[in-house]
Amino acid sequence: MAQVLLAEDEDTVREFVSRVLAMHGHSVLEARDGAQAVELMNQHHFDLLLTDIVMPIMDGITLALKVRATRPDVPIILMTGYANESQRAHNLSVLIEELLTKPFNKDELVAAVNKALNGAGEG
Repeated sequence: MAQVLLAEDEDTVREFVSRVLAMHGHSVLEARDGAQAVELMNQHHFDLLLTDIVMPIMDGITLALKVRATRPDVPIILMTGYANESQRAHNLSVLIEELLTKPFNKDELVAAVNKALNGAGEG
């Protein structure tokens, strides 16, 4: 399965997402903010970036731009609980594969991850 880089500052959301992905056979690298995610990105291979938009130090959109610049083939899923951030993400539709609006359930998460990973090899 896939190696997923997960950047999420909310402990409960990060733990939920990590647990669901692990249950579906994925390996998860966890970061509490965008800066920590960049460190992990520089140290490890990963097949998917799943990031919250609103985080301390570096937001998810900035992180997504950094990943896209250095690893253009890695699919990106953004997560947000804020309507105004959702609009910012939609404006970046060429950058991301999916936008998950919080709260989301495990089926929505798994569907978005599968879609992003399966679509990554096409094109």
